Amino acid sequence: MLNVCIDLENWQDVINIAEGNENVYASVGVHPSEAGKNKLTIKDLTSRAQKEKVIAIGETGLDYHYGKDNKVKQQEFFRQHIRAAIKANLPLIIHSREAREDTIAIMREENAGEISGVMHCFTENWQMAKQALDLGFYISFSGIITFKNAQDLREVAKKTPLERTLIETDAPYLAPEPYRGKPNEPLYVKFVAEKLAEIHGLSHEEIARHTYENFFDLFEKAA
Repeated sequence: MLNVCIDLENWQDVINIAEGNENVYASVGVHPSEAGKNKLTIKDLTSRAQKEKVIAIGETGLDYHYGKDNKVKQQEFFRQHIRAAIKANLPLIIHSREAREDTIAIMREENAGEISGVMHCFTENWQMAKQALDLGFYISFSGIITFKNAQDLREVAKKTPLERTLIETDAPYLAPEPYRGKPNEPLYVKFVAEKLAEIHGLSHEEIARHTYENFFDLFEKAA
């Protein structure tokens, strides 16, 4: 599994968990909600990315739902992450909420397609998913696809090619049915896989195989 970093203050704990567990990997990045609270340089990211268990840059991106007053700093941090990812030759983990146009625009302007990555905990429409796919990115679905009011997102999941699909928990948030509203944990990723299997009309085992292989196709450093 990939334990995703959201700020540099807690990065040491993230890498310690990865280094202490054979099948756990880490990323390094600053979540958009944390942008501007501290200074960030490309070197801050690339120096940490040299660790053997660090296989991605992020979580990064744009969140205009909670950060409407911080757009400029978010965009600056996002660009720095993309540049660091290209320099480190590692894929990106991108968060985007209510920022579709700006997210895709910056990805294009900064040539994010050179190193690819994943649109993490995807909740947007098919148009955005298609634009990200065209840039070589993967789409990752969380427990949200099990929610009763998430039919539109399930349609996006159905259209997303299996060879570009990943699954996640986003723990401790967004626990899937039947645990919605409770703390999420890695164990519950199986419910996401089961719902995805239902959406595609495939077996749970087939979805597990696809998403397992996709993980190592994207995060080559873990292979």
